[in-house]
Amino acid sequence: MPSDPSPVLNPATPGGPVPTTVGATGSEFDTTKARKQSTLIVKRFLRHRLAMASLVVFLLIAAFGFLGPLFWTVSIEDTSSRGYLPPSAEHPLGTIQTGKDMLAQLIVGTRLSLAISLVVALGSTIVGVIMGTLAGYLRGVVDSAISRFVDLMLIIPQIAVAAILVRALSGSWYVVALILAAFAWMQTARITRGETLSLSQREYIEAARAAGAKTRWIIFRHLVPNMVGTITVNTTLAVATAVLSEAALSFIGLGVQSPDTSLGLIINENYSQITNRPWLFWGPFVIIVLISLAVNFIGDGLRDAFDPRQTKVRS
Repeated sequence: MPSDPSPVLNPATPGGPVPTTVGATGSEFDTTKARKQSTLIVKRFLRHRLAMASLVVFLLIAAFGFLGPLFWTVSIEDTSSRGYLPPSAEHPLGTIQTGKDMLAQLIVGTRLSLAISLVVALGSTIVGVIMGTLAGYLRGVVDSAISRFVDLMLIIPQIAVAAILVRALSGSWYVVALILAAFAWMQTARITRGETLSLSQREYIEAARAAGAKTRWIIFRHLVPNMVGTITVNTTLAVATAVLSEAALSFIGLGVQSPDTSLGLIINENYSQITNRPWLFWGPFVIIVLISLAVNFIGDGLRDAFDPRQTKVRS
C-alpha cells in the first residue's frame, strides 16, 4: 500500500532533515530539485518578451471587463439617450440603435466572453485529462471505448450541434459555456492519452504498481504532475479557441442571447454600421483579436518554458 511521504534523515548530520521525501515506492524525490525546476520555468517564461507583453495585454483586457463597472457605472439597460449618438464625453464610444451606451456594452461583453472562455478551458481540460489518462493508463477495453467515443465526437459538426443546443436550452452565458466545454475536451484527451502511454512505461510507475498503489493514486500523484506542462499550454490555447467559438455562435445569432451580451453578440448587432459608425464594430472586434493573439503567445511562452530540452535561461 502507498505510504504518505515522510522526511529522510541525513546520515551525515544526526537528526538533521534534508529536503527529500520517500514516495509510495520507497524511492527518494529531491524537493529541492523540484523547486529549482519550477524557478527555472518561471525564469524562462519571464525572459520570453512576447509572452510577457501578451500577458500584460490579457490582464489589461481582463481588468477592463471585470473592474470596468467600478469606474463606468452607466447601466447597459439605460435607453434614455438617443440612438446612434457619436462618441462624446458622455458616451466615449457613442450609443447603439436602442440608445444604450456602447462602452457599457463593451465592458459587460468582454467580461462575459472571458468568463465563457475560462469556463470552457477549465471544464474541457478537466474532462480531457481524466478521459485521456484513463484511456492511456488502463488501456484495453477502456482505451478502445474512450478512443472510439472521442472519434465519434470529433466527426460531429460541433458548431451546428452547439447552436441547436444553445437555442433549445436558452442562450444564457453559462449554458453557452457548458455546451462549448462539452465539445472542446477531445483534443486534450488525445494529447493526454499519448503522454500517458509514454509515462506509464517509466520505472517509477512500474514501481508504484508493484508497491500496490491504487490507480487513482498513480494517476493524480505520478502521471498528471508529470504532464503539467502539456496540460497548462493546452489550457491556455483552449481559452483562445473558446473566445472564437463563442464569438462565431453569437455572431450568427445562436449563441448568447439578450439580456446577456458578449463580444460576438455586440458585433452581430452592429456589423451593419461598419461604414457609417465603424467604432461600433471595431471595438469588440479588436478586443476579440487581442484576446486570441495574447493567449496564443502566452501559450507559446509557456511551451518554451516547460520544454525540458532547455537547460539554461537565455540572457
